[in-house]
Amino acid sequence: MAIDPLPSDHVVEIGPGQGAITEPLLDSNCQLDVVELDRDLVEQLNYRFADIERFSLHSSDALTFNFAALGNGSPLRIIGNLPYNISTPLLFHLLSQAKHIKDMHFMLQKEIVNRLEAQPGSKQFGRLSIMIQLYCRVEALFDVDPECFTPKPKVMSSIVRLTPYETSPYAIDDIILFEKVVKAAFSQRRKTIRNTLKNICDDDVFQAVNINPSSRAEALSINDFVNLTNCLSRS
Repeated sequence: MAIDPLPSDHVVEIGPGQGAITEPLLDSNCQLDVVELDRDLVEQLNYRFADIERFSLHSSDALTFNFAALGNGSPLRIIGNLPYNISTPLLFHLLSQAKHIKDMHFMLQKEIVNRLEAQPGSKQFGRLSIMIQLYCRVEALFDVDPECFTPKPKVMSSIVRLTPYETSPYAIDDIILFEKVVKAAFSQRRKTIRNTLKNICDDDVFQAVNINPSSRAEALSINDFVNLTNCLSRS
């Protein structure tokens, strides 16, 4: 499998379901924690795996779960098949604990993976692209055909690897301000940043960082947003 766990690894599986991936993960002899919300599935998983010493089950909502508490100084490897409706908030929740994570492997809808790896100038490039790439290296690994599932979904899925940076390539003075600027810039994609950011900055700031205020947000690079935010925080 893409994650290729070692016996020394501490793996966390989100939403193991009936344990289709759980069993091969345990076969690698890694330490495995699983986080499952469905109580019926929790009962099944406990019945199947509870006797395995390297297995720990957490009956909890992954959106509020404290992944960092599992680390004990050892970086975590996160894996999961994420439902569309929770994928974005869960990714942001995990980013808040990125310093405790070695890497993440997820199966997501292909359109989400396209947004994660999108580059400036593309229609897929947006707030999600920026915030993920700010913290992680993104690698789309391979697609998973709908025929691989029962029942067959109507969408294509993809496997993506997210590797948090040990040292961020971006020097941001004020991350809260950065998030505010990015969110506002993409709030109305068809408008220019002069309009979407009119309550945050003026043309003098754009000029100071060599950004055309007539551009749309998707045309700006992550470094453009970093420079813009740093200029605002220092003014």
